[in-house]
Amino acid sequence: MTFQAVIPVSGLAGWAFLKRTMAAQQATMQASSAMQRDEGYFRDRIARIASARELVDDRRLLRITLESFGLEADVDARAFIRKILEGGTADPKALANRLADKRYRSLAEAFDFSDPTAPPTRRKGFADEILSLRRARRFEVAVGETDNDLRLALNAERELAALASSSMGENAKWFTLMGNQPLREVIEGAFGLPSSFGRLDVDRQLRTLKQQAQRRFGASSLDQFAEPDRMNRLVRDFLVRRQAASPAPASPALMMLQTMHR
Repeated sequence: MTFQAVIPVSGLAGWAFLKRTMAAQQATMQASSAMQRDEGYFRDRIARIASARELVDDRRLLRITLESFGLEADVDARAFIRKILEGGTADPKALANRLADKRYRSLAEAFDFSDPTAPPTRRKGFADEILSLRRARRFEVAVGETDNDLRLALNAERELAALASSSMGENAKWFTLMGNQPLREVIEGAFGLPSSFGRLDVDRQLRTLKQQAQRRFGASSLDQFAEPDRMNRLVRDFLVRRQAASPAPASPALMMLQTMHR
């Protein structure tokens, strides 16, 4: 039986319920027979994989791997995924580095087959790391089937915190966010930016995002979202504005939020 996340209400109330029950719901999903079978298969086979070709030739392993990076839609694009993996990330001109979607870079970094004598798949703990990523992604997918705004919020908690803590330069972090559609949707939603914002020149978009971050959070840097309190505020602002955009009347929470940011 397919796991279905329990989310009785939307918006901030739904978010509070989800956070309160998430550990129990994740445990239920993890105990499902489908998850157990896939994880058993991955653990049994992954250490035998030493090349990109071997990985893409095993469709089930490839599916589980791609689900771990949110790239499950590419499961039948085997030639493309093989090119991503074989190109690696060491060369700035590698395909994974040139794509705007940095999930491909994360995949290529994790499955770095550049040294055939010591593939990462044989490293102790590798399977646990990949499967942990998959559990988080699969839970987000299940949440999104009921409430996509909550899925976006969960994704932002994980992805934005990691981006904020990375060693990239500040502008590089913002440009990476701008190339990540789910993160971009949360930031633009929280900042109350119009749907036409993405059609502006990228340098103007960067200036506007920094200005909005400074005005709303007191700092223009993405680094601030490594702090749980600021991340919580960002998610709250996003959910309040998204709920207000629904056909229902504007909520008192939104009215208070608008007053705070004047």
